Amino acid sequence: MKRVLFIDRDGTIINEPPVDFQVDSLEKLEFYPGAISNLNKIASKLDFELAMVTNQDGLGTDSFPEETFWPAQNKMLKTLEGEGIVFDEIFIDPSFPCDNSPARKPGTAMLKKYFSEEYDLKNSFVIGDRTTDVQLAKNLGCSAIFLADKAAEDEIIKNELTDTCKLITTNWDEICRYLFSKERTSSVVRKTSETDISIQLNLDGTGKCDISTGLNFFDHMLEQIGKHSGCDLTIKVNGDLHVDEHHTIEDTALALGQAFKGALGDKRGIERYGYCLPMDECMALVALDFGGRPWLVWETEFKREMVGDMPTEMFMHFFKSFSDASLSNLRIQADGANEHHKIEGIFKALARAIKMAIKKDVFNDTLPSTKGAL
Repeated sequence: MKRVLFIDRDGTIINEPPVDFQVDSLEKLEFYPGAISNLNKIASKLDFELAMVTNQDGLGTDSFPEETFWPAQNKMLKTLEGEGIVFDEIFIDPSFPCDNSPARKPGTAMLKKYFSEEYDLKNSFVIGDRTTDVQLAKNLGCSAIFLADKAAEDEIIKNELTDTCKLITTNWDEICRYLFSKERTSSVVRKTSETDISIQLNLDGTGKCDISTGLNFFDHMLEQIGKHSGCDLTIKVNGDLHVDEHHTIEDTALALGQAFKGALGDKRGIERYGYCLPMDECMALVALDFGGRPWLVWETEFKREMVGDMPTEMFMHFFKSFSDASLSNLRIQADGANEHHKIEGIFKALARAIKMAIKKDVFNDTLPSTKGAL
């Protein structure tokens, strides 16, 4: 299914004149700061179709003759095209607000083609500088990015558009970062005769977790990964615990590693490396490299056979499986008197190492490697 960015024109791509609100001459044509450079990144790196949707009050009437509109419009499009930004569709409604045209934003009459199974409106966005753009997003069933200052949030709340409006900003850099951040997600389903596992991962989340493996202590440890890395993590496991814990723990590690590998994509712009932290009397160290070569160095011993409902012998196995599936290099050390603290310290240190390593600069398109590939 195709995703779409429905982008307003005046006040979003180009500046809107403050007096008559009409870009009716080349002298009035000024691009919104950061619009061109960020639209170039979006158009070249993300898989959105681009649709310009604009209200041009009275276009074709004496108040706004077409011969004054098209020179600036065509100059704008030619400039954008020169920077690799080409709109798949351009929709212009010439009506006045008093006409109550169903084609005028926030109406959707011009956009009927997008209400089909061909398009993924749920994961599409409207970008604009007016509340009508946010309302258009709601009417389309997609999300909105509101190009306005934070004071406009009151307007969004008053019009009951909070759920639709995902970002309020005056900065195109922030828009670009937000759209790129939505790309770093993955879903993994792993079914065998021993386990049935489903994982959803968002590297740019808020640490929200929903985890159920059938092993309470394992759930607690996996929650540390999501919470302390800032990743949103959903893990659902139905394993053969009537046999023992081995398959549930191993297969979860493999699926989780696969999820991180998928969400990281080509790894361009990430930090790549990441941590040690104290926990009460313990010190845990997890050095991590998402460098594409799996390896585990394990320098930790446990004196108890079980912690909660998990065998301690399975922890090394978990991290080895995670390393193999995520193609990461791990070095893990922990010492202390309390086995629970040692294990939890390791998982928290892994989470913080992940948080450091996955940090991404969307304006840096280079790989963190001299080899040119990871």
